[in-house]
Amino acid sequence: MQGENNVGLRRLINAMRWSMKGFRSTYKNEEAFRQEVLLLIILAPLGLWLGDNGVEKALLVGPLLIVLIVELLNSAIESVVDRISTENHKLSGRAKDQGSAAVLVSLMLVGLCWIMVLFF
Repeated sequence: MQGENNVGLRRLINAMRWSMKGFRSTYKNEEAFRQEVLLLIILAPLGLWLGDNGVEKALLVGPLLIVLIVELLNSAIESVVDRISTENHKLSGRAKDQGSAAVLVSLMLVGLCWIMVLFF
């Protein structure tokens, strides 16, 4: 992946290719990620329609993207933990649980933003 030829436009093209590879891999292997993408597909247009101004639209759509970011990071953590060892270990379980908790907090952020924008 590294080398003298990996600069400028070539680096950007490679970075985009690797990012899309990671996106496809997560979509293929993680049911939760597929559900969250579906949530984005349904709620993003609704958020753009319901928001009265740019700030409200950003508050309705932005947290949906944060959920995807956090899920991608959580999936990466789980992959690394699984790669290191298949045996059960307290720290491995803790890392996976913490990643899952981060996803839950990001989903709570979506709910909070939607409630605050739409009802207050």
